[in-house]
Amino acid sequence: MVYKFRIVSDEVDNFRLEIMIDAEDTFLRLRNAILDAVGYTKDEMNSFFICDDDWCKEKEITLMDMGSDSDQDIWLMDETHLNELIEDEGQKMSFMFDYMTERSFFMELKEVITGKTLKDPVCNIKAGEAPKQFVDIEEMNAKATKDVTTANPDYLDDDSYGDESFNDDELGEGFENLPDGEE
Repeated sequence: MVYKFRIVSDEVDNFRLEIMIDAEDTFLRLRNAILDAVGYTKDEMNSFFICDDDWCKEKEITLMDMGSDSDQDIWLMDETHLNELIEDEGQKMSFMFDYMTERSFFMELKEVITGKTLKDPVCNIKAGEAPKQFVDIEEMNAKATKDVTTANPDYLDDDSYGDESFNDDELGEGFENLPDGEE
């Protein structure tokens, strides 16, 4: 059985990969296929996350055991086969390629091809330019601040704090029933 994954980025609109891989292959081989396709180095820590339909992370598959003391199962990329955790078309995952800034690719199992096998993963579609593997954190924060202030020029004006015309009713629904002192 062969899995066909579509991979996109929220940083670059026209970027898209399609990778085909045998369902019995490991998450490590999928990781390496993704990194090879985008030209990233393989010396950084990465993780896959199995996600629900709303992209909420459910299970993490890590590159190495991080020594977690939790009761949760530890899934390692080199020991975990794709078909152990993925079986249905439409399954969503994310691949965190930059732990420092928590940047990820978003993945979806687009097709399950039965009756076929693949010896090695194949990237059969590569469109657009992948985001940079590393970004400067200060540069990223400056861009985020610029994006917020561009969208709302009054975001950080002189009247942002201590506005004397503050009205409790402006908080909206859900805040009206809080006990005093719990805002």
